[in-house]
Amino acid sequence: MILAVDVGGTKMAAGLVAHDGTVTGTRRIATPQGADAETLWQTLADLIAPLAPGAEGVGVGCGGPLTWPDGTVSPLNIPGWRGFPLRARLAALLPGLPVRLHNDAVCLAVAEHWLGAGRGSTDMLGMVVSTGVGGGLILGGRLHHGRTGNAGHIGHVVVEPAGGPRCGCGGHGCLEAIARGPALVTWALSHGWTPGTTSAASPTATLRDGTDHETARAGAVLLDSADGGDGRPAAALCGSADGDGIGPAAVLRGTASGGGAGAGAPVRDATEPGAVGTAATVGRATGCGASRGGAVANGAYAEDRAVTARQLAADAQAGDVVAARAMRRAGRALGVALASVTHLCDLDVITIGGGLSQAGEPLFGPLEEALREHARMGFARHVRVLPAALGQDAGLVGAAALLLADDTYWPPQNA
Repeated sequence: MILAVDVGGTKMAAGLVAHDGTVTGTRRIATPQGADAETLWQTLADLIAPLAPGAEGVGVGCGGPLTWPDGTVSPLNIPGWRGFPLRARLAALLPGLPVRLHNDAVCLAVAEHWLGAGRGSTDMLGMVVSTGVGGGLILGGRLHHGRTGNAGHIGHVVVEPAGGPRCGCGGHGCLEAIARGPALVTWALSHGWTPGTTSAASPTATLRDGTDHETARAGAVLLDSADGGDGRPAAALCGSADGDGIGPAAVLRGTASGGGAGAGAPVRDATEPGAVGTAATVGRATGCGASRGGAVANGAYAEDRAVTARQLAADAQAGDVVAARAMRRAGRALGVALASVTHLCDLDVITIGGGLSQAGEPLFGPLEEALREHARMGFARHVRVLPAALGQDAGLVGAAALLLADDTYWPPQNA
């Protein structure tokens, strides 16, 4: 059994993974927000202690960036860890056990390639859209690490270079700054969204950019220039999966709706803070005027807002115009980025997981639309976009695969 660990900005998880990928004994705890390095470490150490006896090795997925293979981490979503020697600390805590650490999004990609939706693919991107946006690349049937182990950071592909929102990496216009869950919430609140009340109920009201609700609902006006749209009428989305090979929309939407985003089911993990329904609480909790997209000046992200993307997705499904525009803005940004990566890497499969992957049509419709518009080369038009298949244990499965799958995901020279 492999002791698998998944460390993210929202939660920490650990479990035991058998050689066939079966996960048992899973334990989860919320990641302490605003904690210092040692508090974070002690939280993790306490989490894994009951699982350590009998483990053959330790596989870890952690938010990036990081240095690989030594496993020093500086997660944007965990500001208490900057240059933290996580792999070394785990090796000291569990002497005699091999410890392998990689980016958490890379581990999700590995899991989907090993046992999930990307099984059998030779060239795929596995990506996660949640508190952050990340990914991992499988090229030629093997994990592509890159020189420092940071290949796959699709969240920092620039999709809005002119006037784009500030990103936690220090740049502007990155995909993550637009499409990560907290950024969607901040954008929606700043454009007049009131959680839990559908703006579609007031057909004569106007959005804060001057677009009237009736026009926006009809789809005659797409996003303004700041949203990444071009003002043209929306393309017919239903046909994009039939014959042009862009992606199985029915599968994506069916899986997402099966996950229940439209009925108020969680878009993010159930351990995250719940949605808050009052405008007064929203205003105090978010401080949405202080930082666009949830980024702060010190190269990290602000703590998660009291209102989550779960509520935003539910409101978008219910017909709230502002919530739908926020989802559309993120979906189009994702589609543009995926078209670029497909052209660059000649991908055959893209898998999408993470909390926002459950958002359904409000996110995936615009994603497919933008991918169809921008993936114009013949080879790129046949990439398949698939929902991640392994659920909330995918990060643990991928972390374990770093040790269990021979040298497919870990070079023998670094064993």
